Amino acid sequence: MAAMSGIKGEDRERAVAGWLFMSPTLIIFTIFIIIPIFFAVYISLTDWNGISPPGDATFIGGQNYRSILLEGGIRQSDFFKALKNTTYFALGVVPAQTIISLMLAVIVNQAWLRFKGFFRTTYYFPSITSSIAISLMFLFFYQRSGLINQVLSAMTFGAWEPIAWMSDPRGLIHILLGAVGVTIQTAPEWVQSEVLGLTIWDWISGPSVALMAIMIMNTWTTIGTMMVIFLAALQGVPGFVYEAAQIDGASAWRQFRSITVPLLRPTLFFVITLGLIGTYQVFDQIYVMSSGGPAKTTLTVAYLVYRNGFTNSDMGLAAAIAVLLFIIIFSLTMIQRRITGSEGDL
Repeated sequence: MAAMSGIKGEDRERAVAGWLFMSPTLIIFTIFIIIPIFFAVYISLTDWNGISPPGDATFIGGQNYRSILLEGGIRQSDFFKALKNTTYFALGVVPAQTIISLMLAVIVNQAWLRFKGFFRTTYYFPSITSSIAISLMFLFFYQRSGLINQVLSAMTFGAWEPIAWMSDPRGLIHILLGAVGVTIQTAPEWVQSEVLGLTIWDWISGPSVALMAIMIMNTWTTIGTMMVIFLAALQGVPGFVYEAAQIDGASAWRQFRSITVPLLRPTLFFVITLGLIGTYQVFDQIYVMSSGGPAKTTLTVAYLVYRNGFTNSDMGLAAAIAVLLFIIIFSLTMIQRRITGSEGDL
């Protein structure tokens, strides 16, 4: 009995020591994460303007959520327009950055490649450069007389018609449909039906030319980080697995498809999750390059939070949109986890 009580005493001491070591992190996590989350939820139920003390705000319940999701008007249309733009942004950027970063990681992980350090640094450098500086640089590139139009003109021997990339609100799907003669005038009447504040024709517009330009820049700036994550995972794959596959006569593509991709499934889950979170929270590049224009075709959910909270002094509405954004990101992460069948453990 004495021995058992001694063991229990040691376990109790270890538990106390463990909590003591964890307490600084738990305190910081509570102060900067848990409390702000509950505060944001509370603010979303008020009409706080962000200027007066929060205690002076009037509790209005779910009115902010009703105006966003149920009641027609500019609030609903702006939210779903921003959600549509953000979703197109994620659908374009996440697959592109995942595929390109995986290809780059496989290439720089090859034993025969020389100057590996140079290539790894070159690919990763855009990820650690200020996004504001990169956004300003690409603004010059995207001008009508900018570098991109000049390069495309040279490649087509002067046949390229310069594009005003950042001021073109046309949707890419609309452009493709127009090329085959389908316009809003010739389309069926049902495309004029309104769903969640937007017509079906607006929902199927695709990303605008301006949004696509930002998507290209965002992909270029993020593939370096994803490449490093994939590279770390690739270096953890045992070499004898590939040696056994080579002995069995497996081609390089077969090894990649049957060995590399399955073993990288947890890393794929992690990278795609980071991509979804990053794209649905995109703000700084939108703020610098377009401010939601032209014609709100680059308006994103995160930028809508900023605009309502700091420009329109409607912090309650901004908090409600932020809460909805959290729910959307969390739901997409769970769906993606179910699809990949991964626990997400690295």
